[in-house]
Order: sequence, then structure tokens, then C-alpha cells
Amino acid sequence: MSSALSETGANPPPGSIALALGAGGARGLAHIGVLEAFDELGVRPVAIAGTSMGAIVGAAYAAGLSARDIRAHALSLMRKRSEAMARLLKARIGRFARMFSDGLGNPMLIDGEMFLDLFWPEAVPDRFEELTLPFIAVATDFVSRREAALASGPLAPAVAGSMAIPGLVKPVEIGPMILIDGGATNPLPYDHLLDIADIVVACDVMTGGGDAGYAARSPRPFAAVLGAAQIMQVAITQQKLKTRAPDLLIRPAVEAFRALDFFKLGQILQVAEAAKDELKRDIERILRRRS
Repeated sequence: MSSALSETGANPPPGSIALALGAGGARGLAHIGVLEAFDELGVRPVAIAGTSMGAIVGAAYAAGLSARDIRAHALSLMRKRSEAMARLLKARIGRFARMFSDGLGNPMLIDGEMFLDLFWPEAVPDRFEELTLPFIAVATDFVSRREAALASGPLAPAVAGSMAIPGLVKPVEIGPMILIDGGATNPLPYDHLLDIADIVVACDVMTGGGDAGYAARSPRPFAAVLGAAQIMQVAITQQKLKTRAPDLLIRPAVEAFRALDFFKLGQILQVAEAAKDELKRDIERILRRRS
């Protein structure tokens, strides 16, 4: 697949590294640990691609924030549950009255752009062109039923589209496209980086040792819908890996967390420490081998 950033005939510089951050809801907060590995090694990616939560975290890093800054910001947001919930309610566009009047409204539907305005660090700019690193936000165009990789223009609408989980986050209209969750077509978008960097690193927080976050009982309706989407994303990623895998694939052990376990941020970051240390060793090893 050609990348939204690739240049025809361009050869990636030896030793250059690009990073893909996958979808996964709250599990994607483990991406912060992966970014910390890069910072602690003093290695700067030449480009980042992200889907859904990977796009939210990846865009903040591409804006020039350090992984430590992103960690501190996330912890400050989740420190007081009441304040975090108040922000979330401000981003809500559904109304309980609609649910009863027409049977179609979702009283907890979130406006993704408003959500980002309330939860993103202030340092994140308005446009892709203002980022300090090339960045690709991967969404799905509901109209064409195809993946949409965005790398220029307004940033927040692109990332809001990438995170627009059907039934939970409002779709985003950009030109002729209606964007929904990028996980529907490309949950782990490392393929967009294969022609950009010599070494491609991908962080997968969905595929792994099952899903211990869900008990062995019949799920409630919303959990069933969300779980079905996650099963689909795992299947897509597994098939992609059979075709061509990234140079380094890191899988933090986040199976015990559900997609909406955002208030378990501290535990997720603790689990991500092992993955961070593993990634640092792997990056050092592969750089030595290619030097």
C-alpha cells in the first residue's frame, strides 16, 4: 500500500525509524510507554502513523510533546474521576429525549472534535503542517467503504474521524468523506511507513493472549458491539502480519483491560513498563546490526 507520506523512488535513510500506533481504546494508553522508550534512547521517529487511540497519542507526540509530558497530562486528566467525567459530558451531543422520541438517538454520543479540544494538550496544533513530525491519521470512509489516510489539512477532524467508533463517537465529514473508526479497515497502520523508514516499529494493543478483560459470560449489548469490533480488528491485523510484518512488533500485556478502562491509566502504564524495556533492547540491537 502506498503511503500518504511516501515519495516515489525515495530510499529511506539507513537506520531511520518510523512508528505505528494501533487502535485499542484505553489499552492504547500503553503507547505512552513505547514513546518513552524512544525518548530514553534519544531516537526520534522520522514519521508516525496512528489509528484511533494510536492517532490521539501519536498526534500529541508528533506535535513535539515528550512522552513524559504526555504521561503527566494523561495522569492529570484521570486523577479526579468527577472532573474527567465533567469534560466528557461537555463533549456529549446526544440527548436522552431523542432516544425516546425517535428511537435512534444515542444519549451518550460524543463529538470527537470537542472531545479532543477538551482532552488534548494545548500544544497540539490545528493543522498537520504545524506538527514537528510527519504524521498519518488512519480512518475509514463510510461512503466509499475504504480506508482513509490523512496527512495534511486540519488535524482535529482527521483524528476525530479516526476515533469515531460507531454508536459512541459521531462520524466526521471531510469533503466527500464521512469518517468513522480507522480500526474498521486498518487497526495497525504500519504499512503506511514501510517506504518511509529503514526500520518500522508497530505497537499492537489488540492482538495477543485473548481478552482477560471480559468474563466468560454473555456480554451486555454495548459490550457485544464493542467486542465484535475488536474481534474484527484482531482478524485484520493477523492477516496483515501474514503478508508483511513490521521490523519490530511490540505487544504490551494489556489483555486484562477493557477498551473503556481509562481510569485504570496508572495500571496500564505500569504494565507498559515491561514492553518499554523490551522495545529499548530491540531497537538498540537492530540499530547495532544495521550500523
